[in-house]
Amino acid sequence: MALIHRTTMRPTKLELLADWLPTRAWYAAGPHAPRPVKAGGFRLDDPEGEVGVEFMVVTDGEGPDAVAYLVPMTYRGKPLDGAEQALIGTSEHGVLGTRWIYDGAHDPVLVGTLYALLAGRAVPQQQSVSDAVDPTVAAVLDASAVTPGDPEPLGAVDAAGHTDIRVRAGDGAEPLTLRLRRVLRPAAEGGDDTALGTVTAEWTPAGPENSPEGTPVRGAFVTVHRP
Repeated sequence: MALIHRTTMRPTKLELLADWLPTRAWYAAGPHAPRPVKAGGFRLDDPEGEVGVEFMVVTDGEGPDAVAYLVPMTYRGKPLDGAEQALIGTSEHGVLGTRWIYDGAHDPVLVGTLYALLAGRAVPQQQSVSDAVDPTVAAVLDASAVTPGDPEPLGAVDAAGHTDIRVRAGDGAEPLTLRLRRVLRPAAEGGDDTALGTVTAEWTPAGPENSPEGTPVRGAFVTVHRP
């Protein structure tokens, strides 16, 4: 299980995201510079124990105008070859030293653990507690899309409101699209009856001055589709 260190990161993840978010096709620009606030999420374990995997939700804006974004990230002790375009930034971790932080949509470790979660082979972990299952995260996948092999990533493409990750899960298997719902909406607004699978979880909407406020809401973080 992933160990959560109680230490510092300089710059912080939120500081890095404030610069990175406006560069994304799915970011809904407002009248002010981004001021992301952590609002939820969960972690998955890398089977090799080398890469940190986190699905973070941040809100940006205030009250009813605030937008909740899904930002899956990976944390590595050295650069990921060929992923320069996916680098969010580097940060100095108080225990682990320099960490390279990537948009997880382009990291094969995150893609592999996400598919394992959908297939029932991985257990979601609480975001800020070591060795603690997160019971609020639910994942389902149609049996026709479950294969025993690890998925082969075929590329990720950003669009308005989402990022599509193409994968082939096993030799000869039909490709699948894992759709990251970058702009999150409560379940009643974001349902998709055509999906082969979903990952649903919770986040806390923003209140005044973009502070998390009120009762958590629930919606789809990921949906699975045939190409």
